Amino acid sequence: MATPPVTHTGERLMTGQAGTAAESPVPSPAAGAGRDATADRLPRHVAIIMDGNGRWAVQRGLPRIEGHRRGVASVRRTTEHCARLGVEQLTLYCLSSENWRRPAHEIDFLMHLLEQYMIEERPLLMRERIRLSMIGHRDGLPASTLEELDRTVALTAGNDGLRLCLAINYGSRAEIVDAARALAKEARDGLIDPLQIDESAVAARLDTAGMPDPDLLIRTAGEMRISNFLLWQISYAELWITDACWPDFAEPHLDAAIASFAARDRRFGGLSQT
Repeated sequence: MATPPVTHTGERLMTGQAGTAAESPVPSPAAGAGRDATADRLPRHVAIIMDGNGRWAVQRGLPRIEGHRRGVASVRRTTEHCARLGVEQLTLYCLSSENWRRPAHEIDFLMHLLEQYMIEERPLLMRERIRLSMIGHRDGLPASTLEELDRTVALTAGNDGLRLCLAINYGSRAEIVDAARALAKEARDGLIDPLQIDESAVAARLDTAGMPDPDLLIRTAGEMRISNFLLWQISYAELWITDACWPDFAEPHLDAAIASFAARDRRFGGLSQT
């Protein structure tokens, strides 16, 4: 089966075929309908499914964990670039609730990387005024990792720049189930009238309560699926898929994604105003 074509922006055409990620040309920063990525249509919230670390490593004859190590540099580049552009929030899918099925040594290494990131990135987070938060279940995460995570969250709580949200041990279906249970308990206890439960009531009980919904969802490594990520919140997000594996994701990819977002006509179920 032929691999679907990739545009000069690095964006995979939405054909429904996953193809391969062996070739992932870096897009031109100027790509994307000729519009300035920092113009008035900058996405307020960018969410990214960071995929392809292991694939990147295997393609180069390296252990899968080396791909995760190299992926940390992409996190740093992307976070800094979002802060420079003025994006309000960046949410990164770091570890899904399904990832626990991976080999134990790989999970242990991911936890070590996360803990190391929490310590080493504090100067950058403070310099760029980035505020850190986490969504997902804390159960099962190592105590030392949670300690460093909590310490960094507390340290950056007063920052007024980009909000960096890490989805760790996160699954959207579980999040929605938790919200439903909370509403059911409140209804049982007479704290809320079931007939008054609406979308805002559900949203207020999700992990992302108080955060804007993502405007732009990026997925790397060419995969055409959402993977149980922010299912409620991305109802009207614009999707942008690149063949580049996460360790190769750089500023030009983000610029191309934002330029593509800025050129789209977002109707939210209505008719175009143009």
